[in-house]
Order: sequence, then C-alpha cells, then structure tokens
Amino acid sequence: MEDTLSIIKPDGVRKKIVGKILKRFEDNGFEIINPRYINLSKEEASEFYNIHKGKPFFDDLIIFMTSGPCLPFIIRGENAILRVRELMGSTDPDEAAPETIRADFADSIDSNVIHGSDSEQSAKREIRFFFG
Repeated sequence: MEDTLSIIKPDGVRKKIVGKILKRFEDNGFEIINPRYINLSKEEASEFYNIHKGKPFFDDLIIFMTSGPCLPFIIRGENAILRVRELMGSTDPDEAAPETIRADFADSIDSNVIHGSDSEQSAKREIRFFFG
C-alpha cells in the first residue's frame, strides 16, 4: 500500500465536482483519508509550491490556489502515486487522455481542478505539509 497526496483545487470546489472526483478514486479501489476543506494563505501556498518559485507561472499559481477553498486529502492504495497521476491525466486538459479527471473537468492548464504528488519524495513532503 502506498500513500499519496491530492488536492481538489479551488476551481474544482467552485464547480461542485468534489464528490465526482472522490468517487473516481474510490471506484478505482483507493481509500480516501482525511479530506478537509481549507483556505490556503499566500504564505502557505508559496511554501507548498516553493519548487516552482522563479518560474513565470508562480505568481498566478499562488493567486489561483488562494482564490477559494481547496480540499487536500490522502489517497491510499496499491501503486497510488502512479495510478493517481494516470487517473488525473495530463496537466494540460487538451492533452489529457479521455475519461481522465482533467480531460472531463479541467478548463485549462492553469485551471486543471486537481493536484497529485509526482513522486514518493513529494508525496511524503506534501502529506507532512497538510497533515503533520
């Protein structure tokens, strides 16, 4: 069993698709652990996305992630990191495989409804960030 972190971003919460997204993970055999709505501060979002600091999209990402509530949660299951990323689809919904979360629900590369850890190291760091 492996744990990874996912966040339904503010656009996903605004669209009222939280239940649909969580159901996709559960339908694929994953356990959803400790979902909770939060409002990230600018400082928290900047710390969480620190790996992107200095990139051209960083400031817009921080504004977006602080624009409303989001829902971080832990996903537990076999090979969770890779499988969750497959279920999410490409960051750019125009390139996402059919029937992935981003292909079905995201509007753009900037408003792509969901975050998922990209490695075991990131998953551990991101889970600690939100859940101690």
